[in-house]
Amino acid sequence: MARRKAPKIPDELLDQLLAGADPKTAFDAGGLLDDLKKALAERALNAEMDHHLASGEPGNSRNGYGRKTVTTDTGKIGLEIPRDRQASFDPQLIAKYQRRFPGFDEKIISMYARGMSTREIVGHLRDLYGIDVSPDLISAVTDAVLEEIAAWQSRPLEPVYPLVFFDALRIKVRDEGLVRNKAVHIALGVRADGAKEILGLWLEQNEGAKFWLRVMNELRNRGVEDVLLAVVDGLKGFPEAITAVFPEATVQTCIVHLLRHSLDFVSYKDRKAVAAELKGIYRALDAEAGAAALAAFEEGTWGTKYPAIAQSWRRAWPEVVPFYGFAADVRRLLYTTNAIEALNSKLRRAIRARGHFPTDEAAMKLLFLVLNRAEKEWTMPAREWCMAKAQFAVLFGERFTRAMAG
Repeated sequence: MARRKAPKIPDELLDQLLAGADPKTAFDAGGLLDDLKKALAERALNAEMDHHLASGEPGNSRNGYGRKTVTTDTGKIGLEIPRDRQASFDPQLIAKYQRRFPGFDEKIISMYARGMSTREIVGHLRDLYGIDVSPDLISAVTDAVLEEIAAWQSRPLEPVYPLVFFDALRIKVRDEGLVRNKAVHIALGVRADGAKEILGLWLEQNEGAKFWLRVMNELRNRGVEDVLLAVVDGLKGFPEAITAVFPEATVQTCIVHLLRHSLDFVSYKDRKAVAAELKGIYRALDAEAGAAALAAFEEGTWGTKYPAIAQSWRRAWPEVVPFYGFAADVRRLLYTTNAIEALNSKLRRAIRARGHFPTDEAAMKLLFLVLNRAEKEWTMPAREWCMAKAQFAVLFGERFTRAMAG
């Protein structure tokens, strides 16, 4: 099959564009190419706005322009971004928090988000496109993400989140000549309509009550006024930090993390049998039956062989009890392979591919890009959310009604 030729730009149009200017400067920063990018981008953004107003809520209209500076492969250009009175316009060409102009650098960002190192990207571009670029250029392109992270991390949030999962992963980062273990903390919120949203990403070496209090205050300062149910991984001082800022929040220990922690004490050959025995605890009808199942496990064969398991459950028991107040469908939402587990799987793959990170900034860039890609794949609420809404409405009353109204 013959290759289709690209349409030729008439010489007259090129002459008109150059208008006597030196052609050598056309590709310089601020030259003709950047002017064309700016003009075409702004025309496309205005066309998007026209479509948004024609197909959106009645009564909406234009409301002037805002300025945004975006990075291109030749430098930076300033764009006039159209605004609407209802602030519902979300442009597709250059998204709200995007600071890079769509193009070649997007390919670099995409490869970086898949866990490829800068040198691997250099080799890939050379093999696939015959293009030689330096690792410094790759780093410069990906560094533009840091501005995007800062804007994303400080963006306003919803006033009420019915459900928020807090979780942590361990990564290795080179720090002062040594490779240190650090914790990456993620907050995943579920809105009243079941839509999922990553609320924030924090990298910290030493975690404790002060760190968690700072995170909670940050969420409060970004507009969160209430959290109905917070699911945590059992870290010390975490429940107290949550209720210090959101006093009405119900704190629930993540059953998945509790099970994993329990099995850490168990030899490989016994894990399947112990896991089956523990089901009797978290599948109990209510908290009283769960406590009885825990006592029976503690006095049984596996509880006697591995006494640390029952001790860990008893330490977490005040934060396990709320779990029994939900119907089976909602319990599955909280302990099965939920959104946070799927998210962690993507992050672990990227972390394994990298090994360790040279700096905190390098870690944040990669993790943010993986999270950003994951968010775009979330198009539907969890299957159990319909049942969960009915349960939340009964348990939390006006607080959940407020979330629905928002």
